Amino acid sequence: MNDVLLVMFGITVTPWKLVGYTGVFLFAGRWFVQLAASKASGKPVMPTLFWYMSALGSVLLLAYFVFGKNDSVGVMSNLFPLFVALYNLYLDSKNKKRLAALG
Repeated sequence: MNDVLLVMFGITVTPWKLVGYTGVFLFAGRWFVQLAASKASGKPVMPTLFWYMSALGSVLLLAYFVFGKNDSVGVMSNLFPLFVALYNLYLDSKNKKRLAALG
């Protein structure tokens, strides 16, 4: 996974970096999802997709920092957002089940 795939403009790209770039794209892109949902709603909202993107982005970044880079600062900075995203997904699921039961 550390084999060099490409070197462009002085940037070396490896499979682990692709994992990290994908995580960063998801983690940053979630804000565009939130912005679009808030604009459509006319008020601040946090759509479920925001939390899925948060969780997946955190998992990919954790994998990159644990296996690709071995960087404890990166691990710590992505571990907490993962728990927050998973907890919010749990609450969302619980709320949807409650609403479905009410009919």
